[in-house]
Amino acid sequence: MKRKNTRVSATYTNIKKDKDFFQNVYDVVRLIPKGRVTSYGAIAAYLGTRLSARMVGWAMNAAHNVKPKVPAHRVVNRNGMLTGKHHFATSTQMEELLKKEGVKVKKDTVVNFEELFWDPLVEVEGLIG
Repeated sequence: MKRKNTRVSATYTNIKKDKDFFQNVYDVVRLIPKGRVTSYGAIAAYLGTRLSARMVGWAMNAAHNVKPKVPAHRVVNRNGMLTGKHHFATSTQMEELLKKEGVKVKKDTVVNFEELFWDPLVEVEGLIG
């Protein structure tokens, strides 16, 4: 399966060092294209806080009532596992949302994770302001 080019441009108004960390996480997650996934650690690395993957997870746990919507189902662990699934309305909702976008999941793990992996360090053009 050939991936289409999904590069996006993040402007200084989207992601800034002086903004709230959770808000920066939400801005990055909103850039993840449908049918793609990224990891907590990849988001943390993009934000310049490589050791803050757990904080990215906390942000995802708190994202369910944030407006505009945050596609938290597209964020998985570094092995492609749906470790955040228990923070959704049902324990199957994360998988269901991914499957609606064409992402195959088997035993709570994204199939072809490496192929579907969206790395913000590579795919987001622009700098953290």
